[in-house]
Amino acid sequence: MSFLIALLAGAASVLAYAPFEQFWLMPLSWGVLYFFLRQPDLRPGQAFLTGWAWGSGALFAGLCWLVVALNRFGGLSAPLAVFLILLFCCALALYPALLSALFARLRPAHWAGRVVLMAACWTLCELLRGQVFPAFPWLAIGYTQTPPSPLAGWAAVLGVYGMSFLLAATAALLVEAWREPALRRRALVWALLPWLAGASLRQIEWSAPVGAPVSVSLIQTNVAQDQKWRADTLMAQLQLNAELLARYPARIMVLPESSLPLFVDQLPQGFLEHIEQQARVAGGDAILGVFTSDAAGGVFNSAITRGVSSPQQYSKNHLVPFGEFRPWGFGWFFDLANIPMANQTPGGDRQPLLELAGQKVAMNICYEDVFGEELRRALPEATLMLNISNLAWYGDSHAQPQHLQMSRIRALESGRPQLRSTNTGMTAIVMPDATVSAVLPTFTQGALQAEVRGYQGVTPFVLLGDWPIWLLVWLVLLGALIRKRRLG
Repeated sequence: MSFLIALLAGAASVLAYAPFEQFWLMPLSWGVLYFFLRQPDLRPGQAFLTGWAWGSGALFAGLCWLVVALNRFGGLSAPLAVFLILLFCCALALYPALLSALFARLRPAHWAGRVVLMAACWTLCELLRGQVFPAFPWLAIGYTQTPPSPLAGWAAVLGVYGMSFLLAATAALLVEAWREPALRRRALVWALLPWLAGASLRQIEWSAPVGAPVSVSLIQTNVAQDQKWRADTLMAQLQLNAELLARYPARIMVLPESSLPLFVDQLPQGFLEHIEQQARVAGGDAILGVFTSDAAGGVFNSAITRGVSSPQQYSKNHLVPFGEFRPWGFGWFFDLANIPMANQTPGGDRQPLLELAGQKVAMNICYEDVFGEELRRALPEATLMLNISNLAWYGDSHAQPQHLQMSRIRALESGRPQLRSTNTGMTAIVMPDATVSAVLPTFTQGALQAEVRGYQGVTPFVLLGDWPIWLLVWLVLLGALIRKRRLG
């Protein structure tokens, strides 16, 4: 029964993420997992299954939109697509399973020790899943705490994984307060402190606007994924891109990821020259999503600029497993699925910022903006953060609002505006306080035009990244191991 309850509680956690954003629900959902794991007679094997159940439920409920990519656009049958995504989620759930077993193995008798150890185990689970292997940080529980959650104030200090630690500790404290009446007052006070501190931290402005406002035009092309790679629609797509740039002039004009579904040297003669002339007439620069290659045969998912500034380029560095590169041993998957451009090359982690309209723009492409530790490499030099994405792969699903929610956390961590130009949504401008100042309706064609200012300043997260939370986690685990060894 505990296995089934944990599975359902994990699945319910999807309501804490966008588009539902019931942030208060995550402590309750995750608290169910802690309730089972704190039982003194629970063996590590049982804890493993309980953690695996909660993780499987949470991951599949939150990532079921991946089925759309494999079924509708990847050519797999619906049952096979569901099975493969379920298998993927169950494999990812091994992280919470293993860390739950570790908690059961080291679980102290004292309530405070249990709370801190469980928060550390869970945070290590997310750090390993998001930064080590397979580097898939989607649905870290800290992402649920975008404003109006008071915990959002911690994003600029400890990043999303620090928020996960505090959220897990809060949930565990609430369970302890419920189960142990004698310490209820103390547990509730400790549970309340991170939220009060977070509310205070939200009042701090870690960065400030600099320079004059710059006009931007974030274009949403709304090209269906099943049309993007068709030869008979190619010229129409190129014409559409040129028309949208002419229709929505600005000093920085942005087209989404792979808006030109060709290698740059395959574009029709004179096309880039025409785009450059249009941008010059507008007194600015156009940023185009296109594929590039090098002499060694590498394929890059790139953003190139044309306009009044000298031509510049950024190439995606953190590639999507299965979508943009082939993990070893998974050739059979690509024999089943039809995924174009699935063997790309990373662009490198030390690429120069784009210098446009007096701004230093830190580019990132689609999946890359879920890696706050990597994006901070561009800071504090960058004044604007710009993401171009194509989420048409996932249809009208939760992928789009979930992605925007993660961009809001990036804004808090970096203290910079996050500009987003997407194919089908969600094209948006996110301010440094995580406010979405403007967003286009999904699956519409048009542009988000606005005046934006660059920001300067250094948040604690920009300065230190995830190192403080890594250190905290390892110190807690080391202390638990020493204690366990002493007690035998």
